[in-house]
Amino acid sequence: MTVPNYITLLRIVFIPLVILLLSFGLNGLAASLFLALSLSDAIDGYVARRYKQVSDLGKFLDPIADKVLVISVLIALVDNGTANSLAVIIMVAREFLVSGIRIQAAQGNQILAAIPLAKIKTFMQIAAVSLLMLHLPLANAVLWLAVVLSLVSGWAYLWQSNLSNHLKLSWKTFSPKS
Repeated sequence: MTVPNYITLLRIVFIPLVILLLSFGLNGLAASLFLALSLSDAIDGYVARRYKQVSDLGKFLDPIADKVLVISVLIALVDNGTANSLAVIIMVAREFLVSGIRIQAAQGNQILAAIPLAKIKTFMQIAAVSLLMLHLPLANAVLWLAVVLSLVSGWAYLWQSNLSNHLKLSWKTFSPKS
């Protein structure tokens, strides 16, 4: 097990603490821990590349840890009435869709690298979650911007995966003949 993998695992282990802090109304502490955990993603990536500790386990765990962190906190924020449930449902659905696309691509020996727009989407999600936890102005606007970026980047993954071509063929199969 590599140092970056330990950092990723720590990110996962501390997610319940963020949720617990939120449930006790300790939003400042929860936001601080959330931001620290979000920053640990960049740290484990840097350490993995710098010290040549990139591993298959890390490639698998790292994106899962990121998604579980953001989605868990968003769901907790819906639960306490801070986040819009429709926005969160859209983002969770996008994550499932993209994960499915990645699995499908991997089965065909195709690797879908993270696109720059998805990195911007993740940044916006982290910003939105932080603003929502702290009840700051523009929190909902940033949340909906993250939703838009989620949809656009999800579409980009769909297009990149070539799955869109399969969907077009399938749709033609069910179209009425003229």
